Amino acid sequence: MSKIKMGIIGAGGIAQDRHIPAYLQLTDSVTLEAVCDMNMETAHAVALKFGINKVYAEYKELLSEVDAVTICTPNKFHAEITIAALNAGVHVFCEKPMALNTKECEEMIEAAEQSGKVLAIGYHYRFMKDSRAAKKVIVANEIGKPIVARAQALRRRKVPGWGVFTNKDLQGGGSLIDWGCHFLDLSLWLLGNPKPVEVIGRSYNHLSKMANQVNQWGEINHETFEVDDHVTAYITFENGASMLFETSWAANIKDDIESVSISGLTGGIDLFPFELNQARHGILINSQANWISGEENPGLNQVRNFIETCLGKEELVVKPEEALQVSKIIDAIYLSSETGKSIKLA
Repeated sequence: MSKIKMGIIGAGGIAQDRHIPAYLQLTDSVTLEAVCDMNMETAHAVALKFGINKVYAEYKELLSEVDAVTICTPNKFHAEITIAALNAGVHVFCEKPMALNTKECEEMIEAAEQSGKVLAIGYHYRFMKDSRAAKKVIVANEIGKPIVARAQALRRRKVPGWGVFTNKDLQGGGSLIDWGCHFLDLSLWLLGNPKPVEVIGRSYNHLSKMANQVNQWGEINHETFEVDDHVTAYITFENGASMLFETSWAANIKDDIESVSISGLTGGIDLFPFELNQARHGILINSQANWISGEENPGLNQVRNFIETCLGKEELVVKPEEALQVSKIIDAIYLSSETGKSIKLA
């Protein structure tokens, strides 16, 4: 197979802004065959804009036309469409989070194993330059055994007021499952994907349920707001490592923060921006990166990895079993908040 025939399922912003433009840069290995969306007006507009010939309202109709699909639907439909595509012998790239819950993720993995097809999950933060550099440094044992991670994905007042982001039925949650999941995944990857054993978490939505809110990203209905806008958690792992985690759409803080810090036995790494912190020769050394090699566009990096894996030339950077661990932790954080207890993971 010289080229992968690609179908896009869900023609909203993430498909138009990230995935379709990325595939259009890989014309030697992929062709965009079809686009599918329940809103046919949107589907036709996207097809016209990007030169895609076939348009569908029902995703099952395009499965016989393609070798692979990219799923950009609300979270509620990730598992259903993924399993149907895999059962039809089609490779799947599914946007994050993997699914609404752990059970659905496990069913997706089972379908992938039975079909022998590729299942990739869209945790594109792993493909950022800082992230790739940090992974190389950790693998090279520059910081020794990683033991503590600190991850913050904080927005001051940026609740997404458009689309379905605040619809609990369609999305399963708010700031945690939408944005914080990226930083959970990235931190787990840098730690070496240790097995999580216990989670204590708290989720809040007090700010977004107050009237007359200041919000930079559109209007929200405080009376019907039902998802989390701020989440904290403490996670421990089988190998003794631990993670302090926080994410928000709305928080009374000075400014937005995107930060991952990994502390190891002989050094540490901070992202973003990349910095290597070491104690050597009686000196505390903080080394900033002057330049990092590689492609700058993480959206392009991740779909290239997917396509090359489908062609048998690479291995997935984001394996579905690793994405499952993220969803297990998300489930545990929500459950811990609901019950007021720490959650032990089998």
